[in-house]
Amino acid sequence: MKAPKHQRQHRIARLLESRAVTSQVHLVELLAAEGIDATQTTVSRDLDELGAIKVRLPGGESAYALPELPSRQVAPEDHLRRVLGEWVVEVHHSGNLVVLRTPPGSAHVVGSALDRSAYPGIIGTVAGDDTVLVVAADPNGGRAVGDRLASLSGIGPGPGGGGGVAAAGVDGGAGSDGPRRGAAGRVGGSGRAQRSTKRAAKGST
Repeated sequence: MKAPKHQRQHRIARLLESRAVTSQVHLVELLAAEGIDATQTTVSRDLDELGAIKVRLPGGESAYALPELPSRQVAPEDHLRRVLGEWVVEVHHSGNLVVLRTPPGSAHVVGSALDRSAYPGIIGTVAGDDTVLVVAADPNGGRAVGDRLASLSGIGPGPGGGGGVAAAGVDGGAGSDGPRRGAAGRVGGSGRAQRSTKRAAKGST
């Protein structure tokens, strides 16, 4: 059956609290077993709205979990550090933009954590599949924000000019390799939205 959104999200929260839900497909199957029809797209949106994050379980497997904080409460920096350290694998910057790379399907977790942190110097984020675009308030603030986020992620500054984080892959240029993997020369699943945001950000300076 098609359950109302609030009922479906309530059941999702109960499932996450009572068992290890390792993937969105797994969650769809668990809901179906309880008579609730939902698509993977729907549960992905529900997980994001609930503020669910993935945590490492004993043995190395990861599962969705609800943070202890209410969804509208500002998350402390320790929470942001934990999420960034777990999921961010590369940080790049250009102008007032910062690109965070994550494993596939994890960008929304990082974007949600940044949005809830009210992190200073950031006016917004756009999350795709494996990439989060962070827009800095300062027209030239990408390097400073990128360095701070890289530090929180445990990556440290990359080989970019002046000790900043590498900027390869933001505009398709041949920049330096990222701190953990070589930059792929593209902006991941949300590239189209990111390029549009980049033009808008430059146009406002």
